[in-house]
Amino acid sequence: MPELPEVETIARNLRPSLVGRRVLSVGLFWARTLAKPAIGEFHQRMNGQCIEAVTRRAKYLHLVLSDGHLLIHLRMSGDLLLRPSPCAPEPHDRLHLALDSGQTLVFNDTRKFGRVWLVDDAQDVLGNLGPEPFADDFNPEIFYNRLQARHRQLKPLLLDQSFLAGLGNIYSDEALHLAGLHPLRQSDTITSEEARKLFETIRSVLQTGIENNGASIDWVYRDGNFQNHFRVYGRVGQPCPVCADLIERIIVGQRSTHFCPQCQGNE
Repeated sequence: MPELPEVETIARNLRPSLVGRRVLSVGLFWARTLAKPAIGEFHQRMNGQCIEAVTRRAKYLHLVLSDGHLLIHLRMSGDLLLRPSPCAPEPHDRLHLALDSGQTLVFNDTRKFGRVWLVDDAQDVLGNLGPEPFADDFNPEIFYNRLQARHRQLKPLLLDQSFLAGLGNIYSDEALHLAGLHPLRQSDTITSEEARKLFETIRSVLQTGIENNGASIDWVYRDGNFQNHFRVYGRVGQPCPVCADLIERIIVGQRSTHFCPQCQGNE
C-alpha cells in the first residue's frame, strides 16, 4: 500500500498537468470503485468540473474542484496516470476523467481495493484522521502526550491513521529502527526524550522517502528509489547497518514487522 511519500510524489507529479483543467467526460468501469455518491449523480456532477488544486491528506489524494472535493485512496495497488485522449480503457482501469488539455486522468487498480469519493465537504472522509507528521502545529510535546494517552504497542499505534496520518508498514519500521525502539514497546512507557527522537525519525524517513519519490517494491510504483535506502524493512537475515546483528521479522497485528534485536532493545 502506498504511504505518505508515495502519495505525495503522485500528487506533485500530477499537479502541473491537472490544476486549471476542466473535466469533459467521465468513464467508470468498476462500480465499486466509487464509494460516494451514486453513479448517476457522480457522472452528472463531475462533468464540467474545474480542478482547482491537487493536494494530499494522509494517504488520500485530494482534488479540490470548482464544486466539491474528489478524494482518492489508492489502497493496495491503485495508481493515477495521464494518457492522451481519447483513450480506450486498458486492463485494470477503473475510472477515466477526460480533460480539456487533451489528456485523460486514469485510475488503474489491479486489485480493485481503491476507492473514490465525491463530496461537498472533504472532512466527511478525512475528519477522523490524526495529525500530519509535517504539520506546523504538530510537535514532539504533542506527540509525547498522544503516546502517553494510549496503552498500545508502538507499531500498531503508528499504523493507526487516527493516531498519526500517512505512516504505514515501511516507514514505521524504518522510523522505529532509527529511534532505537522495539516495535512491541508500550506507548505509555515512552519517555519524553524517546518521543522526541521518534518524532524526529518519523519526519526524517518520510522526508527521505519523498526526496527519493517513494519506494518501488511492486509493479505499481515505478520511479521510487527509497527501497535502496531501507535499513530494516524487507532485510530479514541481513546485517543491521548499525551493529551488524541480523534483522528479524515478526508479525504484529497481521503485518510483517522488521527490526534489529540489538539496536531496538526489549519490549
